[in-house]
Amino acid sequence: MDFEYGEPDRLSPLIRRVVCRNPGAFTFMGTGTYIIGEGRVAIVDAGPADPNHIAAVLKAVEGETVTHQLVTHTHVDHSPGARLIKEATGAETWAYGPHGSGKDGPKVEEGGDFDFVPDHQVRDGDVIEGDGWSVECVHTPGHTSNHICFGLREEKALFTGDHIMGWSTTIVSPPDGDMTDYFASLDKLLARDDVRYYPTHGVPIDNVHDFVRAYRAHRQLREQQILEVLADGPKTIPEMVAVMYADVDRSLHRAAARSVFAHLLHMTGDGRVKADGEPTANAAYRV
Repeated sequence: MDFEYGEPDRLSPLIRRVVCRNPGAFTFMGTGTYIIGEGRVAIVDAGPADPNHIAAVLKAVEGETVTHQLVTHTHVDHSPGARLIKEATGAETWAYGPHGSGKDGPKVEEGGDFDFVPDHQVRDGDVIEGDGWSVECVHTPGHTSNHICFGLREEKALFTGDHIMGWSTTIVSPPDGDMTDYFASLDKLLARDDVRYYPTHGVPIDNVHDFVRAYRAHRQLREQQILEVLADGPKTIPEMVAVMYADVDRSLHRAAARSVFAHLLHMTGDGRVKADGEPTANAAYRV
């Protein structure tokens, strides 16, 4: 990934990117904030409320007018910076809704930005028009229930947020993350004619359909691993993780357990797996 923190990179005639210095196990090299257009622009995923990053983004659009802020979803590395951009520029936000707005029931999740409320709520198929650019809203629940991808129609490019990432697979963590929804959202992308993806973390992706199919195959492999582990008898999620992720740093096992739980909810839903009692994070599961 070729970039310099805080410096805008030209990625296409209509797209620039500024990367935040917030590297980590779940953010890769950092949050990539995108700028669409010239003169009158949109910002996609302002990022965390990091004053240095926000200053870099504002410097990148110096002399221009920010007319729109597009937010893919409400995690703390994506949406909190929108408030600071709005304070500096007056630019309002477009997003699906507050955290958990696409899911009924409890909204409990680490990393959620519970303070964010968009100025404009969007739905699947909505089109946002700017000066020389337009984006289609593509609702892609799974990573979060309120996740939206934004399709730049002039370039057949899709800003994929965390639905598709350019370096790793996506975390799906219940209750707001939903694996059944995630599979359906992957299939939705396969039906589109986008030619390039711009994920918020990692490099742009050109072989988009092959990439989505590989994502889907990875998830199917995890579910096959679950069935193989359970073939030896009932097991809890920690017991499954210890086997399935034996070659992964133990510091990541907690996140892996959330992903396994999401798979198990998907698999109990279609009858491939049964829980001893309610399918919870603490239950034992069997085939």
